[in-house]
Amino acid sequence: MKKLAIIGASYLQEPLIQKAKSMGFETHVFAWAAGDVGEKSADHFYPISIVEKEQILKTCQEIGVDGICSIASDLAMLTVNYVAEKMGLTGNSMKCTEQSTNKHRMRQCFERRGDPSPKSRLVASVDELRGVPLQYPVIVKPTDRSGSRGITKLLDGAGLEAAIDAAKGQSFEKKALVEEFAEGQEYSVECISWQGKHHFLAMTKKYTTGAPHFIETGHIEPAPISAEKLNEVQDIVFHALDSLEIQNGASHTELKIDNAGRIRIIEIGGRMGGDCIGSDLVPLSTGVDFVKSVIQVALGTEPDIQRREHQQTAAIRFIFNQADLDVLNQLKQEHPEYLVREDVRTLSDETVVDSSTRYGYFLMCGPEISELEHYLPEEQR
Repeated sequence: MKKLAIIGASYLQEPLIQKAKSMGFETHVFAWAAGDVGEKSADHFYPISIVEKEQILKTCQEIGVDGICSIASDLAMLTVNYVAEKMGLTGNSMKCTEQSTNKHRMRQCFERRGDPSPKSRLVASVDELRGVPLQYPVIVKPTDRSGSRGITKLLDGAGLEAAIDAAKGQSFEKKALVEEFAEGQEYSVECISWQGKHHFLAMTKKYTTGAPHFIETGHIEPAPISAEKLNEVQDIVFHALDSLEIQNGASHTELKIDNAGRIRIIEIGGRMGGDCIGSDLVPLSTGVDFVKSVIQVALGTEPDIQRREHQQTAAIRFIFNQADLDVLNQLKQEHPEYLVREDVRTLSDETVVDSSTRYGYFLMCGPEISELEHYLPEEQR
């Protein structure tokens, strides 16, 4: 029986654990002991923090794992690719990993390679911007976090110091990026790569709270754009993946398209997207088992990406307040057959400050985009 190491034990990794077990593989899960679901569902659990890559490497060598992977976590990919490189397993280089998990290095890479991306400035404090002319609006964000943590849009200089401090507070390296704000509709692109060849899986339209923090409120897939624009997006994304030297595994590209049709890459993660995009929306809309493909690549096998002949539309709406619950109840009354799954916590007075503090979600699947758009949030910019 092949042995698969999985970095992380939270709910984000549970689809990976369950898929690997269903494929007949032995799962070895590493994470700080916190009572997460993966601690119980794994065949073997090791209470080692995901950042302790040397200790995890030693344990993986002792086990003799055949592959290592993770989904929806930039931090986990540092350990995944470190272990893969040291053990001669399928993964990406550490240079690639550093470029795809640190937004400043990513921006530098895109600039060198001519990939369309917003200009940015790396800062450790607001003092570094004294006398520097900034063209507002700007986005302030941590250099090395995801999930809308520590992100603020500013229309002018008021609040700049507080925004930088908030971003640094979420950053592992305690640094922030101050970058020009890219206008337009936000999308994400999911790909799987095998030995340097990239395969487009899906493009997702994203809904957010808008300024100042842009917390994601929903997604729909496939994105309603023209075939011509989709081909242009694919070309740009594949070039950027080459720039980052992503060779193997999943990738999640976030980009914007403005009213003039200009495409700008916001960031790329060398891993599957979270928010149920990779684990649920991709298979629901295309028939491609994305999680299975990630496992296949990790074990050194070419991924199976055969699509369903007739694609469907899949969507997710996140729970922020009672209004979102009202829409869920409306869906149950009008089209219960569209509801795939719901996961809802009891509402409280606590404010949603990032993706991790939302009150749950509900997944939908239907024959046409028009059938599901009615149940998604209003678009904000």
